[in-house]
Parts: sequence; C-alpha cells; structure tokens
Amino acid sequence: MAATFLGTHTPRLDEKGRLFLPAKFRDELAEGLVVTRGQERCLSVWPLAEFGRLTEQMRQAPVTNKAARDYLRMLFAGASDEKPDKQGRITLPPMLREYAGLRRDCVVIGAMNRVEIWDAEAWASYSSDQEQAFSELSEEVLPGIL
Repeated sequence: MAATFLGTHTPRLDEKGRLFLPAKFRDELAEGLVVTRGQERCLSVWPLAEFGRLTEQMRQAPVTNKAARDYLRMLFAGASDEKPDKQGRITLPPMLREYAGLRRDCVVIGAMNRVEIWDAEAWASYSSDQEQAFSELSEEVLPGIL
C-alpha cells in the first residue's frame, strides 16, 4: 500500500538550505525522494516509488500537446533527487528554495501521496484563503467520493 502523508509540521531551514523531515515521514522517504516544483509556489516531495508511478503515467501524455510539454519541462527540469541524511535532513537546491520563497520558517504538510513544503507566511495566507471554501466543499469537487 502506498504511503499516506498526514499532518502539519513547522521545521526551519538551516543556513545550508537543509530541512529536517518530520519524524513521522522519514521511514517512507528514507530510501530516497524527489523534490519538485508544486502548484501555488510550494515544493512537492515524492517518495521514489510514487514519483516513479507518476512518471510512468506522464509518459502517456502526447508530446504533440504544448501544455503537456510545458508542464513536463517545468516539472522535470526543476526536480531534484535526494536521500535524507542520518539525521533525517534533506538539502533543498537554491533554485527550488527560490521558487517556493523559502527562507527560514517553513511548513511541511502531508498531502496524501506526497509531502509539501511551504514558506510559513505563504502557507498561512493560502490556508486562510481556503478555510471557507473547504468548509463549503460539495460533491462537484470530488464526485462520488465525499
């Protein structure tokens, strides 16, 4: 069964651009992971197996579709494969830190099949904006599921 990541954590980036992964996520990410650009200017952290599944699905995208080409270029050009060190830290490359606006205070959230890393202020703003919409979610968002 694939990992399910849950919860909200608030680690800090150190001066070398390293971040401690939350302890509850480390086992699922210990063998390696891929960090990519995410939507809304966060970073997505994928376990290797899950990123492999995602990649296989993306291979089906038609290269004749410009939007698909653009998306794949941005996703893979900005991806970095990492392996946590013995303390459970990963190094976030400067380009990805810049993309997500990461300075020191971060928020790491479980997002089902991946982990997301947000700048703390950006997460506070995003989650505040989404609170009302979330409380009003209806069937058309996830038809047949909720």
